[in-house]
Amino acid sequence: MHIFLAKRLLVAIPTLLLVSVFVFFLQKLLPGDPVLALAGEERDPATLEAIREQLGFNDPLIVQYLRWIGAALTGDLGTSLRTGQPVLELIGQKLPVTLQLATMALGIAFLFGVPAGIYAAVRKRRAGDYTANFIALTLLSVPNFWLGIMLILLVSVNLNWLPASGYVSPFENFALSMKTMIMPALVLATGLAATLLRHTRSSMMGVLKSDYIRTARAKGLAGSNVVLGHAFRNAVLPIITLTALLFGELLAGAVLTEQIFTIPGFGKLIVDAVFTRDYAVVQGVVLCTAAGFILLNIIADVLYVLLNPRLRAQL
Repeated sequence: MHIFLAKRLLVAIPTLLLVSVFVFFLQKLLPGDPVLALAGEERDPATLEAIREQLGFNDPLIVQYLRWIGAALTGDLGTSLRTGQPVLELIGQKLPVTLQLATMALGIAFLFGVPAGIYAAVRKRRAGDYTANFIALTLLSVPNFWLGIMLILLVSVNLNWLPASGYVSPFENFALSMKTMIMPALVLATGLAATLLRHTRSSMMGVLKSDYIRTARAKGLAGSNVVLGHAFRNAVLPIITLTALLFGELLAGAVLTEQIFTIPGFGKLIVDAVFTRDYAVVQGVVLCTAAGFILLNIIADVLYVLLNPRLRAQL
């Protein structure tokens, strides 16, 4: 296992380095000049030149990159040009918000997607199976931004059941935090539930055709014991791997949902940084997101090996 984990980490290092190269050089292609925004009303050439010199923007790009990546390796991701806060401090403030949203969304998706996938596999080519697939395709086809706006209009404006936007930490007021996060979590969970439903159905159908399942049924075991006790235990392996990948996508892809519901998470942070040409924040957030995604992939691989005896035996 140690050798397996070491190999995964060795692959992750050049991947993360390549991501850092892309994020640094591609963000230089963004339109606009952050120096102009910092200068404010004082836009005379001397002021602009002084700011560029202070920030190191006059140095060659390769020198700027090496300086940035060298500092990043020590835990210094730079300072926000807009707020003056260290980027690592900003990430520490926003990451828990997105983690809460992603965890709630994934929990809701699991609650509905996995049982529906099991049911669809058991009811293969029957009305239940066709209904579950129709619902999954419908949920995958609904855009998140449209669903979010419709939920705000119905639940918040017309029915006045839940807050339309905003965020409250669960450590300050747990009940209010759940109320503010349930709608955005539900919006994100729709597509995830559909994905989990389809993958669970596919995985379960493959396992239900196995010889040991036919043997278990021939021995007279109850249908629920065969499905949950035997089939699902083996079908859950690819679902665990998929879950880790989906969680990584949630951390990186909740931008629209956070904007619609005014949630101060990772997504809103990077959108604001792009609009204000806050390069240090853009670089730091994307680099941390990539590192998180790579870490989740490694965790998924390790869990897959730990839960699969045949793979463990090959190590």
